[in-house]
Amino acid sequence: MTSAANKLIALAAGAFLLLLAAGCSPAAPAPVELTGRTMGTTYSVKVVAPSDRFDAKALQQQIDERLVEINQEMSTYIADSELSRFNQSQAGDWFPVSAELAEVVALAKKISEDSDGAFDVTVGPMVNLWNFGPDHHPEKVPTDAAIAAALANIGDDKLEVRLDPPALKKSVDGLYVDLSAIAKGYGVDKIAELVAAAGVDAYMVEIGGEVRAAGRKPDVSPWRIAIEKPIPGTRAIQQILELSDESLATSGDYRNFFEVDGQTFSHTIDPKTGRPLAHTLASVSVLHDDCAAADALATTLMVLGPDRGYNWAEEHKLAVLLLIRGEDGPVVRRTSLWPQSGE
Repeated sequence: MTSAANKLIALAAGAFLLLLAAGCSPAAPAPVELTGRTMGTTYSVKVVAPSDRFDAKALQQQIDERLVEINQEMSTYIADSELSRFNQSQAGDWFPVSAELAEVVALAKKISEDSDGAFDVTVGPMVNLWNFGPDHHPEKVPTDAAIAAALANIGDDKLEVRLDPPALKKSVDGLYVDLSAIAKGYGVDKIAELVAAAGVDAYMVEIGGEVRAAGRKPDVSPWRIAIEKPIPGTRAIQQILELSDESLATSGDYRNFFEVDGQTFSHTIDPKTGRPLAHTLASVSVLHDDCAAADALATTLMVLGPDRGYNWAEEHKLAVLLLIRGEDGPVVRRTSLWPQSGE
């Protein structure tokens, strides 16, 4: 996957999770680890083999094939994917798509409506304008006129979804949907379902830092995940979580950005203004049953910022960790449902 045409969905979160070593006791076998590349990043699947007859090679093949299917539906980096063909289509008519693509867009629209547009998958033209999309070009700040023109094609109200039969519709020709802030989490959910269907009760699935875990490791200890401190150029741990039967997604602006004349521009774009975020919230982590939702909610809260985001998360009863830039390092703010132990 060296050429731009062969790249898959770009890694959007920019706030990686450090996955800790298995840490099993000498008497317990280590989990089987399957790794590969997908969605412009890497994946890791650790499973506790249910029996001596467990076929890891066959499961790896199923995982790779499933991820290819998801990318062929949702990637903006594949010219003939379902999503790319919809983005290239004209406004007015229903565009038939897979049930999975319709499902993801429906979830995205619900979160957009709940957050008053803070999460908006139609922000794609602005992402591209700021050089963070598939048509990457030299880093530069777009003009006010270019931003205004792109904003005319952005808005969740310009996108419709139908589940039966599954289809999408746009009201303006220039509408462009970018699912990079939800597709990795959705991929985690689908691979977790595949692994469970193979008879595996204990596993951890990770794609580009978005994680879902079930059961426990062979030594009966929990899966342990580390959240990074949001400091550019370093890899330090902020908090360690024990994860079981839930998902974790993190979004941040300290890995994917560029600088022009001493000013930093984040890859996360505010759909309302068409400009990169300018507040002090550096990283958001969300615990949720569903990894696709956790993925999208982390981006939503990044856009809302440290105060509105915290209040919105509490109102919607979300388990959230916010890391805010401070003079002496990250300032920690947790919602009431976020685990208090494990620091």
